[in-house]
Amino acid sequence: MNTLIDSIIRGGWPGNQELPLKEAALLPIEYVNAVVEDEVHRIDGIQRDKHKVNLLLRSLARNEATTASNKKLKSDVKGVDDEDIDINTIATYLDIFDRLFLTENQEPFSSNIRSSMRVKQAEKRHFTDPSLACALIRATPEKLIGDLNTLGFLFEALCERDLRIYAESFGAKLYHYQDYAGREIDAVIELDDGDWCAFEIKLGANKIDEGAESLNRIREKIAGDGGRPPKICCVICGLSNAAYQREDGVYVVPITTLKN
Repeated sequence: MNTLIDSIIRGGWPGNQELPLKEAALLPIEYVNAVVEDEVHRIDGIQRDKHKVNLLLRSLARNEATTASNKKLKSDVKGVDDEDIDINTIATYLDIFDRLFLTENQEPFSSNIRSSMRVKQAEKRHFTDPSLACALIRATPEKLIGDLNTLGFLFEALCERDLRIYAESFGAKLYHYQDYAGREIDAVIELDDGDWCAFEIKLGANKIDEGAESLNRIREKIAGDGGRPPKICCVICGLSNAAYQREDGVYVVPITTLKN
């Protein structure tokens, strides 16, 4: 658990890998500060409300790895910080964050399923590195151990960051899946030939069965509808030491396996 938390807070910054964690945690904080103080203005020369920029960034951090809508972000700012931010301002700032490569959302997947299932089109929200979300919510190992829900979303973001990097290295793309029946797949990798693989991401080994059963239900539903089911179903686990294939065909792999 401590190693995972260290990796999430430290992030993928090359210069951060050998530093003590407390020092490493300062880099994403200072990066965010530099963006707010300088880059948001420099991108188009327009002065913007730095306080509201920070409010929105903190809301995005609280909603990391979710499909929160702009309205949800507005409501979150009001509920947590007791301040209002205009919905058009949110849209403008989100576009700026994207242009500054501060955020990189996960697009919805549906193009190659060819099923009658209606698929939602919301993007999953991500910072380009989960350490940025940690910096904005001032996450520490002690706080994350005491808040496993937040840790779970940040672990999901860590896995999806790495899956995106590996997928793009061989010309594949990373998506996520949600339909209107409440079925979800955390991560989908689509290959050039249209084949795709489905991944559920679970922090604890006690959630492996749940993830595998969810993948199998979706695979069976898509196939039953005449669609194109995933070639491979896989549960990525944070607290698991061995990679194996279950009797139902679902692979289970620890996050450390991704590097290979």
